[in-house]
Amino acid sequence: MGDKKILSIGLVCLDIINVVDKYPEEDTDTSLFGRCLSQRWQRGGNASNTCTVLSLLGAPCAFMGSLAPGPVAENLPDVSVEDFSKVDLSHYKWIHWEGRNADEQVKMIERVREHNSKQQEKNRITISVEIEKTREPLYQLFPLGDLVFVSKDVAQQFGFTSAAAALKGFCGRLRKGATLICAWAEKGADAMGPDGVIIHSDAFPPEKLLDTLGAGDTFIASVIYTLSNGGSLQDALTFGCQIAGKKCGVHGYDGILL
Repeated sequence: MGDKKILSIGLVCLDIINVVDKYPEEDTDTSLFGRCLSQRWQRGGNASNTCTVLSLLGAPCAFMGSLAPGPVAENLPDVSVEDFSKVDLSHYKWIHWEGRNADEQVKMIERVREHNSKQQEKNRITISVEIEKTREPLYQLFPLGDLVFVSKDVAQQFGFTSAAAALKGFCGRLRKGATLICAWAEKGADAMGPDGVIIHSDAFPPEKLLDTLGAGDTFIASVIYTLSNGGSLQDALTFGCQIAGKKCGVHGYDGILL
């Protein structure tokens, strides 16, 4: 696929992060856990974070989403199928969707499938989707990805108590030949490939936990990076957990590869 890129489609937003000396307990007054030690503003959003980490890993990548002219904006629209119709698919080897406006995303994925049907296998675009939010419309994305990331929150909403149980429970929703991955925080992550075999990677927690914001996006980017470069599913799962663990030990994303 040469220098073809990985395209990440979804949200970019402004994250405002306050660093405190003690994390607030639920339903307590903020004055009880000390003062804010520092604050920073950083670009966020699942798809944007995934693209950031892909870039840090050295992958040629691109982001597609609504951008604001200033640092703060409201009511930015999600990417529509009309927007996506303007994308030259020949530039990409992999397209990843953060599950958001699923009805439109279904149509976008259909366009990629149509494109792939006219290509030799080596030139076909890999499709991945992330189903993170517990919103019913997003579940129509399960059978559309070659690679599907499903969150712990979604798994628990369906009554699953482990990543392995979630994989077994959701596998019937997938398209033939697809891979399903579920990360389970400090318990690591599990994956099920087309052969139906479940594989596992332990988590790699940092010496000191500093910042978990974007850890899931880091995991997804690292998995996509490995698989897009021909790595095995086990290698991708382990690398994803390793880099996500490093990210939890630094503020933001600087230094996750050190």
